[in-house]
Amino acid sequence: MRSKIKSAALAFATLLVAAVFTPAALAETYIVLYKGGASTAKAGEWIERSGGTVVANYGEIGVVVAKSTSPTFTQAMQGGTGIENVALSQAVAKVEQPLAVEGDLPNAPATPDSLAALQWDMRQIHAFEAHATTGGSPAVVTGILDTGLDKDHPDLVQNIDFSRSVSCESGVPVSAPAAWDDHNGHGTHTAGTIAAADNGFGITGVAPNTKIAAVKSSNDDGYFFVEMVVCAFMHSAKVQLDVTNNSYFMDPYLYNCRNDRAQRTLWKAAKRAIDYAQKQGVTVVAAEGNQSDDLSHPQIDDISPDFPPGEEVLRDVTNACVVVPVEVDGVIGVTAVGNTKQVDGDDDPNDYLKSYYSSYGVSTADVTAPGGDFFYGRGTDGQPFGLVLSTWPSESFCRRSVKEDPAGPAVGLTTYCYLQGTSMASPHAAGLAALIISRYGDLKNPQNGKMRPGQVEALMQQTADSQPCPTELPLQGAAGSSRANTPYANTRRPSGDLQECQGGPGHNSWYGSGQINALRAVLHQTGN
Repeated sequence: MRSKIKSAALAFATLLVAAVFTPAALAETYIVLYKGGASTAKAGEWIERSGGTVVANYGEIGVVVAKSTSPTFTQAMQGGTGIENVALSQAVAKVEQPLAVEGDLPNAPATPDSLAALQWDMRQIHAFEAHATTGGSPAVVTGILDTGLDKDHPDLVQNIDFSRSVSCESGVPVSAPAAWDDHNGHGTHTAGTIAAADNGFGITGVAPNTKIAAVKSSNDDGYFFVEMVVCAFMHSAKVQLDVTNNSYFMDPYLYNCRNDRAQRTLWKAAKRAIDYAQKQGVTVVAAEGNQSDDLSHPQIDDISPDFPPGEEVLRDVTNACVVVPVEVDGVIGVTAVGNTKQVDGDDDPNDYLKSYYSSYGVSTADVTAPGGDFFYGRGTDGQPFGLVLSTWPSESFCRRSVKEDPAGPAVGLTTYCYLQGTSMASPHAAGLAALIISRYGDLKNPQNGKMRPGQVEALMQQTADSQPCPTELPLQGAAGSSRANTPYANTRRPSGDLQECQGGPGHNSWYGSGQINALRAVLHQTGN
């Protein structure tokens, strides 16, 4: 999930480029929403008559992605039969292989790899202990809906399902590996947390014996526009992925306000695609966000629209405004915790404090998982920065990295990067979903999915380590950091209000049903 960047120089440079190089005839991307959830067979004919071309027609959900250079395209389309609405995908214009054969039913155990000592996050959710029972099944595939995958990373390559991997950057699936290769790093990092291989070197993922598929849902700058998101979920359903991890919010709006006609169109198109994937058996896991905000009671949005950079405006938002995908029904919402034990009046060793940046919400947070906390989350096991270590493309910049030599100079150094964010928390839960499906799903004769998404979510919540709201918050950050003398409470919501935890130990706005516990999940130890 991108962090908010404010730079007058950057904003000026972006506007200057747009003014000089954006021709009037540059094709813009539109979402055409049809009534009743099904686009007509004559969609292409009407779009062409209105001055556009069809990029993709997702007839199952009544969504068409189109391009047009006509300034009157939206108005011309409104008269078409069955059309509910038409909206620009972005704030402004901007420049099949066969399915893999599913495995049998192996649920082989796994062992920690060479960098396991740095994986405090895996110890915190008892993943290594769970691996003594199972590392998952190769019949289970998780889609990485992100910036792509480093297809050559030695700690990932044996677990990548190339036949299901695509890029959806254009709004239509493209299977060439060069199209879905990761030039950003974000997707490779989330992938390693889910399924870095059990191979003796580097790190070990939550579900190291399962498979992953790249479903590139953004451009290389990390923008996830609606046509990419719709394409990604429709592809996930078509190729029967079992889980998807979604560590992003759909651009260009953090909050899509359903009382605005254009934003409602974008929200509804994405929702239809997500609903469709879930009905096909895809378990959808998503990050809550890094805005320190209460998604159940939003007040201010100061980062939208986020494309192009520098165009954001301060606006009031209400519960009519939602974050996609985490606030879509049935999506498993994940908040982030660090490695600091919280003060809450009980002696449970599994109670960890919410990361200072993590968004939350009593109606959106289902579980919590390690996302790291550089300032307030460096516990005794959080070495060395309280951040999450995972796989990273060697050519991409990482401020804090670890190099590993897996097989001598012939292979070269393999890169791992320390990051923090709910983007890092969500893949822990997605990996656990893959373990749960491996352990309890119907791997040989699946019917609309190996395991129903609601069943996966229920077991994840029932086996989580529940925890109450904290009774005290830290008065200072990590020694030597910029927040060494700053109380946690000073990390406020965008509105300026304090972050408040609401609810009891069974379910609350900061932790949902609690921190995921992989060992309890694979042993089916419910209740806490």
